[in-house]
Amino acid sequence: MDEAINNNYAEIGGTLLQLPYPSHESRGEQFYKAVVAVRRLSGTDDKLNVIIREKLLRGLTLKEADRVHIFGQLRSFNNKGGEGAKLVISLFARDIIPEPCEDRNDILLRGTICKPPTLRKTPLGREISDFMLAVNRKYGRSDYLPCIAWGQNARNISAKTVGTVLTVSGRFQSRQYIKTENGEPVQKTAYEVSLIDFE
Repeated sequence: MDEAINNNYAEIGGTLLQLPYPSHESRGEQFYKAVVAVRRLSGTDDKLNVIIREKLLRGLTLKEADRVHIFGQLRSFNNKGGEGAKLVISLFARDIIPEPCEDRNDILLRGTICKPPTLRKTPLGREISDFMLAVNRKYGRSDYLPCIAWGQNARNISAKTVGTVLTVSGRFQSRQYIKTENGEPVQKTAYEVSLIDFE
């Protein structure tokens, strides 16, 4: 198996909320963006952005609310356009299969901590650690993926230093938050990997 795939594996099963629409073109190839909802055990839906090559869509007939099973990798893109998030996180599809499937959200990453982890408490007193993982890709490129850990995992991660290599398993999630812009509250969405385990 490709080393880049070993470093970065994503598998989701969910409901197609938004049909693929043109996203961007790179090296003469058209890419499309779709949104897939994956239900958590809590009943909340993660609404995840998926980037799909045009060739993967050929021969597929997709409809909104279709169930889809997607295999791929998490990717980051540095948005220099000035609008939206500076670091855009998406699932890059390597295969998409329209089929009845259970909701699933499995992420496995191997990378290097590239910013000092933080440790803080939520208003309810739960410990949480934020950290950034640099995951190598082919041709000397890397994806920079924001991660969070809770409880004992948060305490253990916060003791790690920049340069530490970790293998983490978790889920790709979306989270709503409020940011003040020009004195007005604006609802935003953050995308991150919620850590379940690491070594």
